[in-house]
Amino acid sequence: MNAPVINRRLAAGLLASAGAAALTGCDKLSENASVQKVIGSAEQLTIASQRLILSPGQFAPEYKESDISPWFKPNGTSDPDDEDYANHVQAGFKDWKLEVGGLVENPLSLSLDDIKARPSRTQITRHDCVEGWSCIGKWTGMMLGPMLKEAKVKPEAKYILFRCADSLGDADDGSDDYYESISMVDAYHPQTLLAYALNGKPLEVAHGAPIRLRAERYLGYKQAKYVMKIEAIDSFAHIHGGHGGYWEDRGYDWYGGI
Repeated sequence: MNAPVINRRLAAGLLASAGAAALTGCDKLSENASVQKVIGSAEQLTIASQRLILSPGQFAPEYKESDISPWFKPNGTSDPDDEDYANHVQAGFKDWKLEVGGLVENPLSLSLDDIKARPSRTQITRHDCVEGWSCIGKWTGMMLGPMLKEAKVKPEAKYILFRCADSLGDADDGSDDYYESISMVDAYHPQTLLAYALNGKPLEVAHGAPIRLRAERYLGYKQAKYVMKIEAIDSFAHIHGGHGGYWEDRGYDWYGGI
């Protein structure tokens, strides 16, 4: 059973015990501060229960070459409407840089060649979308953990934040910009990559070129594409909607674990 299902059941039980039946309509529930606090508590219980079940080093299933899907369906945005990103695409990402900062002692600015020169891993895994579809693909990318060690993440950092080139709206405050975050436990997991190749070929734009996150113990919406900047942070409460990701700000669970 995945985290969103567990979370909904926990939230439902807690809401019932809290007398939430007195409220009518989903909008009223979502706008009620007490209800939001209960849902947040349920999510923390979900994370804690999953951490008990999954050891930090436990791997997501990996598959054989013969299991690879004949076509890997792109998820989310397939062509970001961003001028800077379009210029990078046209130039073949020659001048593109991944910025690594936040709570680190050694900020990094890495070209695509720099990324490809660092410790890498290839893994054949299944992408599970919250919409109900799945695909199996072979990903190759830089292991995130060694790079974070190189950046010397500070002890107070609790999460790794990914800022992306795609936007799913035109809000002036940047709240429509895609972003995601994961825990430090999962950031250092061996299967957590910044992937630059799919099925032995460089990532296409539709799949998140030049790099995308592959954190294989998460659902698809956590697999951020078009990653432009990484930050080590101690809290995401002050970032956009304060829930740790674009879809999380719109009601999805932060811990989208499988």
